[in-house]
Amino acid sequence: MFTDLLNWRTALAALAILIVSGTIFYSGYVSRKIQGDEKKKVELWIEARNTATKTENNDALTLSLAVITNTTLPIIQTNERDSIIDYINLDSAKATGDSAYLHRKVKKFKSLNTPLQWVNPFDSTQKNYLYFGESKLFNEVKYYPIIQLLVVAMFIIVTLILLQTRNRATQNQVWAGMAKETAHQLGTPVSSLKGWIEMLKDDGHASTEILTEIEKDITRLELISDRFGKIGSTPKYVDSNIVERIELMMDYMKKRASGKIVFGIHAGQYDDTTAPISPQLFDWVIENLYKNALDALDGKGSIHTYIYRYDDKVIIDVADTGKGIPRNKWTRIFKPGYTTKKRGWGLGLSLTRRIVEAYHRGKIYVKESEPGKGTTIRVILPKKRGE
Repeated sequence: MFTDLLNWRTALAALAILIVSGTIFYSGYVSRKIQGDEKKKVELWIEARNTATKTENNDALTLSLAVITNTTLPIIQTNERDSIIDYINLDSAKATGDSAYLHRKVKKFKSLNTPLQWVNPFDSTQKNYLYFGESKLFNEVKYYPIIQLLVVAMFIIVTLILLQTRNRATQNQVWAGMAKETAHQLGTPVSSLKGWIEMLKDDGHASTEILTEIEKDITRLELISDRFGKIGSTPKYVDSNIVERIELMMDYMKKRASGKIVFGIHAGQYDDTTAPISPQLFDWVIENLYKNALDALDGKGSIHTYIYRYDDKVIIDVADTGKGIPRNKWTRIFKPGYTTKKRGWGLGLSLTRRIVEAYHRGKIYVKESEPGKGTTIRVILPKKRGE
């Protein structure tokens, strides 16, 4: 699925680059052509004005006046001292109300085009200059690539969002299906084992201590089955004391850890912190975090858990003194399939993130980590459901 999404992104990026490059190239070609034509229009405007000044032929005069009045270019005529004599195709209201309007336009037109010179056909010493700007058509063509780029960008963004949404929906279905099937598969042997336990008790020859330990393992299997059964279903939320839930999981993990590992929980004034959680799923989150911390310690070190409240959030930091994680892998550790162990599917932290984010509307991330010094993973939960 990830490969398919990557191929789609590559294809879309290539298509976007092709469209934008083609558009920019063609628009540049058209812009240069229009700019050349507009310069010719001003030259034609000068010729028409000269003709209108000199001719006595009515037809030639009519044609010359038509050329003068039909140009769409904004033009300002000045004398040799840059005093404004006349203008066409500019806002006459602004020109009348703002004395600096035409001078600003002259300055702008100077930066856009080289002015053309008009020489009085009856007095060669009189020379005026024609400053011209850009027509509406030229501006439309010039800004078209930008508009096109925005349209293409919007198209790509919308497409990627749709692909990502589809990908997430597929992942959700896979997660839910796998979890429910696991719970179903566990259910049958657990029920069978409970039956065998009852038969052993009735037999009277089995060791009570052994039966007790087997019952504990069966209870554990039932808990695991229950946890998987809740994935894909809407869990029930209970306002629970976060510190007490973490203490329960810490005590459970202590019994299964090396005696050289120090556990600690630090809540201070926040020992009564509560939040709406699914107890079984929340316990699973803490258990997975502790298991990963234990794997990083290699039999010795410390795991400390810190609980805070900030605004309407509950913050839980699980810090270990283990191997640490390189910064370029801080986000990768939460992706399905990522693992540094020889055994396992690499689903522990991925499942943990899913429980925190999808079911508790919280956040989980690597707060800090340094190879050889340890890692701190932060979990943030809302204090109230619906926030």
